Formats: sequence, C-alpha cells, structure tokens
Amino acid sequence: MTVESGPTVCHRLPAGLKLLLVALVIAAGLAIPAENWPAHGMLAALVFAGHTFAGIPLRYLLRRLALFLPLLLTFALSLPLSQGGDRGWELGTAIALRGSLAFLSMLWLIHVLPFPQLLATLRRYHCPSVLLAMMAFMYRFSFLLFHEVERMTAARRARSFGRTGFWFRWKVGAQVIGMLLIRSMRRAERVHGAMLARGWTGDVRVLEDKA
Repeated sequence: MTVESGPTVCHRLPAGLKLLLVALVIAAGLAIPAENWPAHGMLAALVFAGHTFAGIPLRYLLRRLALFLPLLLTFALSLPLSQGGDRGWELGTAIALRGSLAFLSMLWLIHVLPFPQLLATLRRYHCPSVLLAMMAFMYRFSFLLFHEVERMTAARRARSFGRTGFWFRWKVGAQVIGMLLIRSMRRAERVHGAMLARGWTGDVRVLEDKA
C-alpha cells in the first residue's frame, strides 16, 4: 500500500487503510441494533472526529446533509406508513441511522482519497472491471450532467419572464428532469458509439501511483 501525501494525517494514510476504515464503520453501523443509541452515538462521534482530523469544514457537511437527509428521511418514513406497527418504525429508524453514518463515512473518504487514486486502489484489490468502468463514467459525466442542468435551467428562466411561484418551480423542475433524461440517453448512445470506434474493450486504464 502506498502512503499518500496531504495536508492532514488522514490524507497521509495508506489508500487501502482508508477504504478499510470506511468499510469497518459501515459494517459496524449495520451490525449495531437500531435501539442501541449509545453505540450509534459513539460511532457517529468517531466519524465526526475523522472529519475534524481531515480538516473538512462544518459548512461543507451541512450543505451535503441538507441535500441527502430529505431523501433519506422520506424513504425511512415510507416504511412505517406502508407497513404499520412498531416494526415499520424500527426499520425506518435503522435506515435513517445507518444511511447517515454511511453517507458521512463516504464524504470523509471522498475528501481524503482523490477519485483516480480510489479507482487505482480498487483495481489493485481486484475489484470487478465492470464496476470500475461504471464508477469512472459516472464520475466523468456527472460534471457534464450538472453543466447541462445549468444550461437548461438558464434557458427556462429566460423564457419564464421572472415567474417564480412554488407550483411553477415544481412544474419547471419536472420538465427539466424529463428533458435531461432524454438528453442523457442520447449522449450516452453517442459516447458509447465513439468509444467502440476507438477500440474500447471494457477495461478502465488508470495511472498507478508508485510513490
């Protein structure tokens, strides 16, 4: 395992050790019963301590949690509403706790381990090539996706003449998502055809860090 260079002790940990730590935290969160609040609290404190040692700003965490928690809580609340009884609430609570811990752990990993090094480490540990290809393309084209969303939102805003009602924003958002899905499928077909024309064999080639 190679030792990474970085501004904090978390950045200088070996890449394999970073993956192992995150996997252990997620596994511990899955193994601890949902009703064992002290254990979950200690695990959450450990995760936040890792964020502190890595120098991750609190504002960064709050922004990411503000985007993730509404989706997680909506899914967690759907279980009691659909199943009813105490069992549904237990499952919803377990999903909320474990999902939050896993999300915070992955944020720590993303911050301390650059994505190309993550792919190289997973390849070193014989991760399936199909999974590596999916991760690489998801990372690469996520920037194009956000750029396309910005372009479509700006174009829609220019045609709405300042209308900012709540229901109007919801309607515009649904239209943007639908159009984005169609454009993404078309671009994926063009990219796949271009890659096949250039000899794509399904293998992801990454630069190994020999330092």
